[in-house]
This record gives sequence, structure tokens and C-alpha cells, in this order.
Amino acid sequence: MKILKWFFIVLLLMFGSLVAYLTLIFDPNDFKPELVEVVKEKTGRDLVIENDLAWTFFPTIGIELSKISLSNPKGFDQASMLTVNKVVAEVALMPLFSKEVEIAQLNLDGLTLNLETRKDGQTSFDGLDGGASKPKPTESSAGGEDVKLSALDIGGIAITNTTIRMTDDIAGTEQIFELEKLTLGQLSLGKFASLAYQFKAELPDMTMTSQGEGMFKIAQDMQSIELKDLNIENSVMGEGIPNKKLDSQLQTQIQVLLDKKILEVTLNELVVADIKGSGEVKVAYGTKVPSIDGKLNLGDIDVDAFMPATDAKTEKEAAPVNASSNKEPDLSALKSVNFNLELTVKSIKVANMHTSNWLMKTKLKSGVLSMTELNADLYQGKLSASAQLDGRQKVASYSFDESVKGVQIHELMKDAADIDLLAGTANFSVKGKGRSLVTENLKKNLAAKGQFEIADGALYGVNIPQMIRDAKAKLGGDLSATEKTEQKTDFTSLTGSFSVVNGVVSNPDLLMASPLIRLAGAGTANIITEALDYSLTTSVVGSLEGQGGGERDALHGIEIPFAITGTFAEPKFALDTAALFDAKLQQEADKVKDKVKDSIFKKLGGF
Repeated sequence: MKILKWFFIVLLLMFGSLVAYLTLIFDPNDFKPELVEVVKEKTGRDLVIENDLAWTFFPTIGIELSKISLSNPKGFDQASMLTVNKVVAEVALMPLFSKEVEIAQLNLDGLTLNLETRKDGQTSFDGLDGGASKPKPTESSAGGEDVKLSALDIGGIAITNTTIRMTDDIAGTEQIFELEKLTLGQLSLGKFASLAYQFKAELPDMTMTSQGEGMFKIAQDMQSIELKDLNIENSVMGEGIPNKKLDSQLQTQIQVLLDKKILEVTLNELVVADIKGSGEVKVAYGTKVPSIDGKLNLGDIDVDAFMPATDAKTEKEAAPVNASSNKEPDLSALKSVNFNLELTVKSIKVANMHTSNWLMKTKLKSGVLSMTELNADLYQGKLSASAQLDGRQKVASYSFDESVKGVQIHELMKDAADIDLLAGTANFSVKGKGRSLVTENLKKNLAAKGQFEIADGALYGVNIPQMIRDAKAKLGGDLSATEKTEQKTDFTSLTGSFSVVNGVVSNPDLLMASPLIRLAGAGTANIITEALDYSLTTSVVGSLEGQGGGERDALHGIEIPFAITGTFAEPKFALDTAALFDAKLQQEADKVKDKVKDSIFKKLGGF
């Protein structure tokens, strides 16, 4: 017990001696005037340290600085560019006896940085160099020798309650970034140190929070930096954000090769709302134009879930605003980076339209964005496409080549546009090009050619055989009410080709075949006004009653004019009964003529 007692007494005396030594002999305030003078000389700013530098002895020995500020230039709204509530540098014990200070832990609390941009263009950074010119090369740098850090050993860093306020008087905006906490464990070259942070940002139209933790390492040769098992959680809120809030999680590995100027990111797991994915990205930033190569794999994506709820009235009111935009988008940013991206998606739902098994390969080089390959499953069929966007000129140009095979067109049109017009198995191909990305100009400047084929389908909204039956009955004097039947015309095939010029789709060779009728003709569809204008002729193949309908129909062989007008959403179908009457009258007249001829021939002996 006595030994233990004397041990604590000796330990207390040593600690007391250390305190006396530090407070009486080693006074950190001796450096304070020199520090203030150097800052004034180098930056032209006033450095103020209100409280004396002091030693701290609990829980560890350290030097404390508090109430620090660095002034802004004269005329700025905020007098101080930087303020710090407290800085504590904890020091290693033994080097102090040799009058050497080795930092074991650095704590920074309450840092506030006010960055202003005035209307005259002046910023808080102006003059920080004190008006000094570029530094002259030293003898060591002139000799071409690099200065290398042989060792780095920091016990730890803790930064809390940091605020960065960015005010732009020109744009009239203010942005606030808050680093609530940043901690870094013991850091040595070649060894991993723990890293954690909490961050918040308030922007004009949104608020973002982020927090993360992982492991951080600087290589022994100082040529690479690595972040391992970095887990990040983000949340973005604002009126312009889908559903006013968007959460995301990321588990990633990051490596920066400083000597090769390459950034490599591995996305082990990415979750954005209900979207899950993974991938990898490689960035070569050492060239004049950075290059990015990436692969991204995503699961199910419901784009509709990100869209704000709108009613018909809201959409109608918003339409004129969108239509009034006639300014070409600025695509100059396409020249600032080159990239290759391969994207796979399990499924995508957009505008209530369902697709699956997406594979898309894109590349961007020298301002030209190319989608070299796009494949997807689309309503029991296949979608294949390629496209290119050239943003090198002020008015962009584009081209595309698209085809679909075996698609169930009725389900597609119903989901995509709520149009109940066609059904059947569709094959479709189109090639086109154009200039301008302004909506109205895009429609006008589009030039394209294509063809389509729909098998075993139906035309909804009209029953052409029934319309002919009704017309036939009226010609026979039956003016009774029209029979109520399903408004649908079945067909075995519907084919045609088309071209797009000046916003008008022209179809010169529409042909529809069914067991009851044949329909052929031509027409146009205006993609600007959405107006339909088709002039067709239909003829009866056999009996209008279908199989088992008896003898050949009386209208067999007569070409009956048929018209399609209205709009894409509300097409109108009409049978030209007057032309039908004339055709029927001509048919009857021809029959009378044939009977007269036969009678005359019989009376004349058949010659």
C-alpha cells in the first residue's frame, strides 16, 4: 500500500512540475503578435485572437485558441470573413521537454466562413495574397527537386459546428452549408484511419442533409488516396423534388491515383428511393478534357412515382407556358467531358408504360452524344434503337434509327397515351433526322421514313361492316334504328409506309384486309395539330354476315368511300352514303343494261 501511495505522490509531483514548466517557462502567447503580423503582411487582413493562448491539461495536454476572426475587405456586409470559436491542439508529452511541439489531436469548433460576392464583382477572396506577385522559385525548386513528406502522423482531427455562408448579390441568392461534424482517427501514411461526417446544406430551392462513415488512407509514397467501406446516407427536400423528399444510400469504395490522375469509384450498393443498383466509374482527369468510363446496373424504376400529381386543369394551364419556350438549349457542356457508359435496367415504368431488360450503350466525344445501342423488351415484343445528338453547333442536330418487333400495340397505346384505337401484333421501323431541340421546331424540322405492319388486330371506335349494313338497309328503304353492336373492326393485316415532312405524317399506301372487307387508301396525320385526314375506299369481300352468312353480298365489288378525321385522341369515322348510293345505282343500271342486252341477243337469234 505504501508503494502505491508513493507512486501516486510521485506521479502527482511530475504532473505538477509539468504544469509549472509549461505555464511559467513555455508561454504560447509569445508567438501571438508574430502570427498576427505575418497574416497582415501576407493577406492584408486583420487577424484577431481575442483570448490569450492557453494550455489545457484535461483530458489531455493541449494549446487552446479561442475567439479568432479574420476580417473581410472594407465595404462588405459581414465584417469578418472567418470566425472560429475555439481551436485546441493536443500535444504529445515527451517532445515538450525538448521545447518541441508535436500535435496529437486537433479540435476545431464553431468555424463560420462568410463568402460574399458583391454587385461590382468583388469577392471575399480578393486581396488574400496581399497584392504579392507569383513567388520566385527557390533554389530547391529551381533545381527541379520535389519536396516529399517522409512521414505523417496525426493523432486525430475533430471539426464541429462549421458553417459556410455564400451570398451572391449579383444573382440575389444565399446558400448555407453546415458541417456539423467531421472526425478523422489516427492518421499515418499507409494506414487506414476512421472517417465520419454530418453535413447540411440550405439552397434557394432545396435542403440537403448527408452523413457518412468509412476508412481513409494516404499511401506511403503519397501517390494515392483511398476511401474504403464508405457508407453515405443523403436526404434532399424541396418543392422541386419528386414527392418533396428524396432519400438515398450509398456504399462505395473510392481510390484516387494522384500520380496517374485517375479516380476510381466502385458502387457496391446504390439505393435512391425504391431504385437499387450497383456499378463502377473510372475518371481520367489529367487531360484537357476529362474522360469517364462507367457501368451501372439498376433494378426496377418507376418514373411515375417521381412525378408530381397533376390534374387535367393544371396540365392545360401549364401547356401554354411550355409551348412559349423557343430558346435553343445550351449544349456547350457536351464538349467539356468525354464518356462511355453502359447501363442495364431490370424494368422501367414511365407514363404508365412498362418496359423491361434494358441495355443501353452511350458515348460522348467532342460534343457528339451517341446512343450506339438500345435494346428492351416492350409489350411482348422487342425494341431496338440507336441515335446521335450533335451539340457542336448553336442549333443541335440529331438522327435516329428505331424498330419494334412483335409488340402488342393495343396494350402499348392504352398505357402510353390512353388511346383505344388499334390492336394487334405490330412490327414498326423508322429512320429520321432533324435540327433544333425547341418543341415546335423539332416537329417542323423532323424528316423521317418508315413502315409498319399489324397482324391479327382490330380497329377500335368503328364497326365498318355494320356501317355498310346500315347504309345498305337505308338504301333498301329500311329507316329503322341502327343496330347496336361493338364498335370494332377486326382485320387480319394492316400495312403501310409513311414519311414525315414539315410536321405532317403522310401514309400513301394504307391497306387493311379482313374476312369481310378490304380497305385501302391514303391520308395524313399532323403531329403539330394532331389532326387526322384519311380518304379510304372499302369493298365487301363476301357476305357482311361473316362465315355462314349465306350468298355473296349485294354490295360485293362496290368500292365504298370511307373517311377518317378528327384527332389522335378522338378520331371520327364516316361512310360516304351518297357515294355508296351512286355506286349501287350504277351497279343496278349495269344489271339492267346486261338484261336488255341478253334479251336483244335472244330475240335476234343469239348473234
